[in-house]
Amino acid sequence: MAQDDSIFIGASRKPDDSYQRPEELLLKYGNRHGLVTGATGTGKTVTLQILAEGFSNAGVPVFCADIKGDLSGIAMMGEAKDFLTARAQAIKLDPYEFQEFPVIFWDLFGEQGHPIRATVSEMGPLLLSRLMNLTDAQEGVLNIAFRIADEEGLLLLDMKDLQSLLANIADRAEEIGARYGNVTRPSVGAIQRSLLVLEQQGGNHFFGEPALKIADIMRTTRDGRGAINVLAADKLMMNPRLYATFLLWLLSELFEVLPEIGDPDKPKLVFFFDEAHLLFDEAPKIVVDRVEQVVRLIRSKGVGVYFVTQNPLDVPETVLAQLGNRVQHALRAYTPREQKAVKTAADTFRPNPDFDCAKAITQLATGEALVSTLEAKGVPSMVQRTLIRPPASRLGPITPEERRKLINESPVAGQYDETVDRESAFEMLQKKALDAQKAQQEAQQANTGGGGGWTIPGFGNDAPPASGGRNTGNAPRPRTSNRQTVTEAALKSVVRSVGSSVGRALVRGILGSLKKGF
Repeated sequence: MAQDDSIFIGASRKPDDSYQRPEELLLKYGNRHGLVTGATGTGKTVTLQILAEGFSNAGVPVFCADIKGDLSGIAMMGEAKDFLTARAQAIKLDPYEFQEFPVIFWDLFGEQGHPIRATVSEMGPLLLSRLMNLTDAQEGVLNIAFRIADEEGLLLLDMKDLQSLLANIADRAEEIGARYGNVTRPSVGAIQRSLLVLEQQGGNHFFGEPALKIADIMRTTRDGRGAINVLAADKLMMNPRLYATFLLWLLSELFEVLPEIGDPDKPKLVFFFDEAHLLFDEAPKIVVDRVEQVVRLIRSKGVGVYFVTQNPLDVPETVLAQLGNRVQHALRAYTPREQKAVKTAADTFRPNPDFDCAKAITQLATGEALVSTLEAKGVPSMVQRTLIRPPASRLGPITPEERRKLINESPVAGQYDETVDRESAFEMLQKKALDAQKAQQEAQQANTGGGGGWTIPGFGNDAPPASGGRNTGNAPRPRTSNRQTVTEAALKSVVRSVGSSVGRALVRGILGSLKKGF
């Protein structure tokens, strides 16, 4: 149905509910970003699925999160069902062909896909602070830690590297504080505790090597289709802060790695951010500003970002203004906040005189949406009430056996499965600590005379006679000495300190008996 330069979304309806025209997303404006919103159960996941299918068939790689596991079906051939066939007929999708798509499964925990890792250095202090919810003072200490790592050539790859560096900084707090400002042990301790919590939540699976290569999520097949990268996020959602920070990191990496290409004929990559509200919930302004900056500038890198969430109010207005392609599923409007969300959604569309947009949003059926995409010269189309097309791939999740087979046959199989632990800050600081300890021991031995080969006559550390004390062979015979021993000298000193003649005589008698013993 769709042209080579567009993705078929569905068919709009006239006021009498009859077929009007196909609704399409032009590939040349696919990097102008988008928004898919709607209440639970209204069809957002299917919309995400058919958009991913369309981009893949156009040769555009896709990265998306699978929150409930439903999206995994995109890897398998679709099956004819009555309600799917009826929808295809209603929107004049003829022929309605089924298809399987090239999918690479990923999982931060390495259970339902290939592990995804990033190094601590790549994450950076800003995103790490967001991940651990640090205070301004603690974030300042973390920035100092990264600065010290750069200056001293310490690689920060995994969590133990950062933990070792923080412990080292705490020991050198006075020295470092004189250069960069106050570094307190309580602040370092708070960061260490936050790292421990992050580790218990699975963060240790994410930080390390081999780190994800951006090129591996931008693959295309030999027949020209774009790979669909599906991130298993059901377990990841138990730690929403890690989920949001990871996706923001991935966006930032794309922004920094990809070259400027302006507006291409089709995107280089399309990124779907499901449950997008998690990115902005309780996020400090600096993080929101970072998201806005990345979304605004990454367009010229050929990357399209599509936010998928329940409520348009979940996305800040500064970011919302950047989203040109919109699909609005049904919203409920029982509470004042829900009514405000409906009005906000309606106000973002170019009005259609045939119907009341705000009223229509509350009356949309499952699989039906209000659609507005960018037309010629990047102008938003008039909003249309649209029946969303049925997917060509399977509707619903795949089995664990099917997933395992696809993982084993993946083009990146074996590249990320085993963790690599090369020498980094942990090992380097450990070696420095051992060297310092050894140097200190040697200095102590030198100061106390240890290790110099000196002995004290008369106290058992003279060279022992050979063969049990006998003089055998050429072994030297121990010779007597007229020099007084240390014991004699000590006792004579006592004698000198005794005042009375009787006392001196008594001590001399004791001294005489001791000399006989030697």
